[in-house]
Amino acid sequence: MTGSHDETGVFRALADPTRRQILEDLRGGELAAGEIAGRFSISGPSISRHLGVLKGAELVTERRDGNRILYSLVEERLASCVGRFLSAVCPEQIVLRHTRWRRPQESEDS
Repeated sequence: MTGSHDETGVFRALADPTRRQILEDLRGGELAAGEIAGRFSISGPSISRHLGVLKGAELVTERRDGNRILYSLVEERLASCVGRFLSAVCPEQIVLRHTRWRRPQESEDS
């Protein structure tokens, strides 16, 4: 999938606070499904559905390790979809961000 239809799933996935928290939790690295579920007060099947939505949006990947399923954040996917949206909606923010990144280098070169 490509284009805006592809990104629709990403933004639908990001619309839910539980899914956003799961993504934040995965920032630190891979987590088992049980570890993720243990961080929430909702049922295991509900967490599984949330993980399914995130996987369907290609924001997380899963791998099996014995009888455990381990989930990882797909940072590039998240960054590219959100970045494309921000570039289209507020392009001046992209310029400001690049300017901030260059300033320390410019002052070092002076």
